[in-house]
Amino acid sequence: MTDQYLYQNAELPQCPVETTLEVISTRWGALIVRDLLNGPLRYKELQRSLGNISQKVLTENLRQLEARGILTRTVYEQVPPRVEYKLTELGQSMRTLFDALWAWGEHYQETVTQSQL
Repeated sequence: MTDQYLYQNAELPQCPVETTLEVISTRWGALIVRDLLNGPLRYKELQRSLGNISQKVLTENLRQLEARGILTRTVYEQVPPRVEYKLTELGQSMRTLFDALWAWGEHYQETVTQSQL
């Protein structure tokens, strides 16, 4: 697979927020990063953790995040083969971003809940 998702020979968006959103461009991409912040996971563990995601969509998102340098895929030569996904140092650097998203989401949920009372 080529690094079709990297911006090696193309211009990055001018806005850093747009760049960030393109890296985790899908709902699933963001949730995969969220789950891997807790440590490496095998394919089936990720699939169970994410819930309603097809095998095709999960595979596409994992490949996209790997091509962008956010995670690594390690295949262990054993029977049956074991594949593990882990965030790279660059992927781990998104922790503060996800902590902020979590905090804002909690605040929003509380605000909406309070306004419905």
